[in-house]
Amino acid sequence: MIANRRYILLSLFKLFDLGLLVGSFIAAAIPSLSEVGATSLVDFLSMRISVRNFMLFASLLLLWHLLFLCFGLYESKRFSNQHREAVNVLKATSLGTFVLLELGIPFHLSVIHPRFLLVFWAVSTISAVAIRQAIRLVLKHLRQHGRNLRHVLIVGTNPGAVQLAATLEAHSAFGYRVLGFVDRDWEGMEEFRKSGHTCICDIENISSLIRNSVVDEVMITLPVRSLYSEISRIAQICDEQGITTHVLFNPLNLKAKRLKTAAPYYDSLVTLHAGTMDGWALLVKRILDIVISSVCIAFFSPLLLITAVLIKLTSAGPVFFIQKRMGLNKRVIKVWKFRTMVANAAEKQCALEHLNEVAGPVFKIMNDPRVTPLGKFLRKTSIDELPQLLNVLKGDMSLVGPRPLPVRDYQGFDRDWQRRRFSIRPGITCLWQINGRSTVSFERWMEMDLEYIDHWSVWLDLQILLRTIPAVLKGSGAA
Repeated sequence: MIANRRYILLSLFKLFDLGLLVGSFIAAAIPSLSEVGATSLVDFLSMRISVRNFMLFASLLLLWHLLFLCFGLYESKRFSNQHREAVNVLKATSLGTFVLLELGIPFHLSVIHPRFLLVFWAVSTISAVAIRQAIRLVLKHLRQHGRNLRHVLIVGTNPGAVQLAATLEAHSAFGYRVLGFVDRDWEGMEEFRKSGHTCICDIENISSLIRNSVVDEVMITLPVRSLYSEISRIAQICDEQGITTHVLFNPLNLKAKRLKTAAPYYDSLVTLHAGTMDGWALLVKRILDIVISSVCIAFFSPLLLITAVLIKLTSAGPVFFIQKRMGLNKRVIKVWKFRTMVANAAEKQCALEHLNEVAGPVFKIMNDPRVTPLGKFLRKTSIDELPQLLNVLKGDMSLVGPRPLPVRDYQGFDRDWQRRRFSIRPGITCLWQINGRSTVSFERWMEMDLEYIDHWSVWLDLQILLRTIPAVLKGSGAA
C-alpha cells in the first residue's frame, strides 16, 4: 500500500477526465443550439433526453475511460515522457472522436456533424493535455521542495546502476531519493568507487537494512542471467515486507550506452507491486475516513473537552500524550492520545520491563502502576483513543488498519513477515481490536493484521467499524 495517496488522487483524476468529456461535449454543442431549436444553453440542457440517448452517452463515457486506460494515461508518470504522454492523449481523443462519428451515423444524431466533432476533438485534447502538464508542474514543485518523495534503494553497482542513480538525482521531478547502493564484492567494485559512490550494505545483509530503514522501493540492477537466485531472494524479501520492487534488465545484453534511448524513461524497468489496496475502493476508504472522523470529532467535541479538563484537574502533566509510532512504510508518525499515565511514565518503563505480561516485543501490564485512576476509565472505554481521529483527518492513519506500534516495539520484531503490516496505513481499529486486544498473543495479533491486508475490502472495513462499537462498550481486552 505504498501508493495509497496516489490511488486516491488517480481515482479523482479519472472522474475529472470524465468531467472534461462532458464539458467538451457541451462546448461543442453550443454552436449547434440554433440547429436543434434551442436559443440558449439552458434550453438545450432542459431538452427531453431519451433513454436511447442516455445509454449512448453512458457508453461514450465508458469508452472514453477505456481509451485513456489503453493508452496508459493513468499509469505512474514518474518515469514517463511528457511529450509521449501528450501524443497518447492525442491518440485517445482522436480515436474517441472517430467512434463518436461512427455512433452518430447509424443512430441519426443531428448534433453530430463536422463542426461539432472538430470543436469536441480540439477542446477535449487541449484540456486533457493542459491539465496533465499542470499536474506535472505542481508535482515537480512539490518534489523539488522535499514533498511526495519515494525513498529508493538500488541493488547493484554496475554501470547501469550508476546511470540509474544519476538519472534519478538529475531529474528531481521524478520524486526519488536514492538511499544508497547494495551489492556484493566483485571485480567491478573498484570502478564503481571511482564514480564517487559508496556501497552502504552487502547483499547478504539487505534484509537487515530494509528492516531498519524507511524504504519505499527497491530497484535491482543485477545481471539476471548470472544472479537470478539472488534477485529472486531479494524480491522475496521485499515482498515479505510489503516493498515494491523494480528489476532493471536488458534481455538482449546491449551495452549500457544503448539504454540512453530509454533514459530517463526506463522501458526495461519491470515492477513487482507488493500492495493489494488500489482503485476506487481505496478512494471510498479515504472518503469514509474523512467523513466519519469529521462527524465523530464534532459529535464527541463536548466529551473531548470534558475529558481534557478532567485530566488537567486530576493529575499533573499535559492533556495529550504524543508518541512516536511506526506508520506507513515504517515512517515515524506522531500519534495523539489522551494522557492516561503519570507524566514521567516513559522513564519508568525500564524498571517495569520484567513485569511485561505479553510475549513478543510489545509491552503491556494489566495493572500498570503508572496508569492514573482516570486513565483506567479512559482506557476501559477507549476514550483515550479519540484524539487519533485527528491523525485520521491528517492522513497519517485510517479508521481501520493495523494499530500503529511504538518505535520501541518495532525494534523488537524478530520476523520479517510481520513487517508487512507496515505496508499499509495504520488504523484506530482492526481485527485485533474486536477480537480480544490484550488477551490475544502477539503472534496471533500479527497474523490477524496480515489477514486484514490480504482480504481487505470496504465491506470488511464497515464490518470492523460496526463490531468495534460493542467491543468498546464491553471494554473487551482493554488494558
